[in-house]
Amino acid sequence: MRILIITGLSGSGKSTAVRALEDEGFFCQDNLPVTLFPTFVELVDKAKERVRDVALVMDIRGRDFHEGYEKVFQEIGEAGHFVEVLFFDATDEVLIRRFSETRRRHPATDSGSVPEGIRYEREQLAGLRRLAGMIIDTSELNVHQLRELVVSHVKGDLGGREMTIHLQSFGYRYGIPLESDLVMDVRFLPNPYFVPELKEFSGLNPHVRDYVLKHEETRIFLNKFRDMLEFLLPGYRREGKSYLTISIGCTGGRHRSVVITEEMRDFFRTKQMNLNVSHRDMKKGLEK
Repeated sequence: MRILIITGLSGSGKSTAVRALEDEGFFCQDNLPVTLFPTFVELVDKAKERVRDVALVMDIRGRDFHEGYEKVFQEIGEAGHFVEVLFFDATDEVLIRRFSETRRRHPATDSGSVPEGIRYEREQLAGLRRLAGMIIDTSELNVHQLRELVVSHVKGDLGGREMTIHLQSFGYRYGIPLESDLVMDVRFLPNPYFVPELKEFSGLNPHVRDYVLKHEETRIFLNKFRDMLEFLLPGYRREGKSYLTISIGCTGGRHRSVVITEEMRDFFRTKQMNLNVSHRDMKKGLEK
């Protein structure tokens, strides 16, 4: 069986992920004690109705969740099953806002202090985070985007034929996206921000695009970036990687990174893979 361990911070979107997996045919079990995982997997494996995909949720609610899980995962793997850990995360600010909106008490603390609960939970989950095959930062995702991301990951692994690429621009001012596999810094390119007639537009504007692309260093960079990806992508495929996040960053995330991301969109369209393109901080940069 394929067994996904769903874990991460409270309020980071695990419930949304589980609902998406259920819709994809996964047998999902929430808040099962870790010590019972092997017994549960054995019973499911022997059931008359053949189950191929299982998702098990483990988090801070299970007080003994942090004891012996590595040995449990190893035991399940030695029984012939494929085990993968998906870790869901978000910034402290986003988690605090979500708890405030839902008026829920944080499960990691009895004091009612959400920041204190988040700090404690991060400490307790650090080991599981290191084991994760994929870390999903949901800070900037709505429920529909998160669902799409989870389903893309699952279908990509099962299909084994197409890789899914998430190509995104971002601004270093707002932090590097935690889910990035590859990060490319394009802050060395000429900056339209310092051109008065271009400053207020985004990289989707044709005049901004022309300004960035007309420089020789931009053309040289794009050729070398494409060459690097031509070399890397077959290797990722051979290793069975189904989902690759490539983040391209400039200072504010609204000019150079957007132009380069859109240029790379055309490169990936020629490849046999699914493509998602987003501009994480473009609108933030345009806010006045």
